[in-house]
Amino acid sequence: MSEERSLNFLEEIIEDDIRNGKNGGRVLTRFPPEPNGYLHIGHAKSICLNFGIAAKYNGKTNLRFDDTNPTTEDVEYVDSIKKDIQWLGFKWDKELYSSDYFDKLYDFALELIKQGLAYVEDGSAEEIASAKGTPTEPGKPTPSRSRSIEENLQLFREMKEGKYPDGAMVLRAKIDLASPNMHLRDPLMYRIKHAHHHRTGDQWCIYPMYDFAHGQSDSLEEITHSICTLEFVPHRPLYEWFIQKLNNFPSKQYEFARLNMNYTVMSKRKLLQLVNENHVSGWDDPRMPTISGLRRRGYTPLSIRNFSERIGVARRENLIDLSLLEFCIREDLNKSAWRRMAVLEPLKLVISNYPEGQTEVMEGENNPEMEGGDGLRHIPFSSELWIERDDFMEEPSKKYFRLGPGLMVRLKHAYIVRCDSFVKDESGNVSEVHCTYIPESRSGTDTSGIHVKGTIHWVCAKSAQTAEIRLYDRLFRVEDPSNEDGDFKDYINPDSLTVISNAFVEPDLMNAEAGRGYQFIRKGYFSLDSDSRPGKPVFNRTVTLKDTWAKESQKS
Repeated sequence: MSEERSLNFLEEIIEDDIRNGKNGGRVLTRFPPEPNGYLHIGHAKSICLNFGIAAKYNGKTNLRFDDTNPTTEDVEYVDSIKKDIQWLGFKWDKELYSSDYFDKLYDFALELIKQGLAYVEDGSAEEIASAKGTPTEPGKPTPSRSRSIEENLQLFREMKEGKYPDGAMVLRAKIDLASPNMHLRDPLMYRIKHAHHHRTGDQWCIYPMYDFAHGQSDSLEEITHSICTLEFVPHRPLYEWFIQKLNNFPSKQYEFARLNMNYTVMSKRKLLQLVNENHVSGWDDPRMPTISGLRRRGYTPLSIRNFSERIGVARRENLIDLSLLEFCIREDLNKSAWRRMAVLEPLKLVISNYPEGQTEVMEGENNPEMEGGDGLRHIPFSSELWIERDDFMEEPSKKYFRLGPGLMVRLKHAYIVRCDSFVKDESGNVSEVHCTYIPESRSGTDTSGIHVKGTIHWVCAKSAQTAEIRLYDRLFRVEDPSNEDGDFKDYINPDSLTVISNAFVEPDLMNAEAGRGYQFIRKGYFSLDSDSRPGKPVFNRTVTLKDTWAKESQKS
């Protein structure tokens, strides 16, 4: 029995709140994505945290879309976010949108104006920024700050009515221009945007800023624990200021370290650049850290949930090794993936003493790691096979235990064969390997008494089917591309994708199932890609069998 893990700091807070009867012992979290892109592995951590922590304490989680910027948001992103959350295995309590609260937020803004705590600013963005001062120098009031409450109410209503163009005016909170926290120096609350909204259409031309909308949306939903990432720590006083001045439900914000992972980028802006500039095939490109990309590559929901659990909840930023995510998917697929044989770089093997025209059926386990092997599959066998080119060496080294002149090897699930000769083509490349087999050495009934050190995989040439294989590797060739000199795209790994157009696979793979993992024996874990067509399967390598990058780093 494994040891029970210690509580993380958020669980300690929640358990303390429950003990003290805060919010009646109720726990309600929320996951509030902006629908301006696809979710990535960093969001997956937040999803697992918000939904998982609520479930642990018999609470609930709302899904709330932060749709306050109509120029960057789209229904496509809304749909993809919902699909990703469901795929990860979570179910939200209520599906909500910040736009649900536009009327309420507008009324809240009017209330703050009436209290003398908000005003309409008509200075330019540059003038506003300049008047805010610096972290070491206080800001200075603009002429707009002294407007009367009546004038501010009139101007704000006229902003709503569409009387002014984009950028002409904003609504600002009136807080403290000398505050050491720059977020409290009269922050923006509303801006003018004459843009079509994916839900409210053209009803609004003013839209609330995140810092105003987010806290009030939390409050309206009576969120008990609003869990954010560390960059929102300096925003918390403003979050609390709005709630206090409006006397709304006292939602509380708590911060944890966001997920940063090596050999990738996690910024939506940078991911959008990769998509728009065709460095990848789309948001779901299997090299992308998006949840849809990981799903297409063959990652499982369990592997991502386990990854999120392993990295834990921290209060300090750190860089997580991608190898840990790869370890989690290997661990899962080793237990669940079906074993199959595929030859990626084929070389013909001819068994000269095998009866011509004869075909046998060998048996192989679907997954020996599962109890009972998860059933058996039938594998055709004949005198002509395909093997991997690197499983033959014309002049084998001393510790080479595969095929070479005079060497013996076992064919997986089949017989022991001995290499007698080989044939070269006009270019001097080996084109065929000729062997003899030991009839008494059939796997499962071997009475030959011969022991060999090497076992190789193969595919029967008569029944072999062709498939496209896509070998994916890390998208970037440096650990932290965002912190390197120059453009982060300069560090894209040119070998992040290798396409093998005509690999040979055993016939059973023509019935491969989408969403199921396959271990191609000795080659890695693979999954069926959405580009597959009847009779033309495409397989993505999810991950190699071993951490090849760790070996490379040890060499360097």
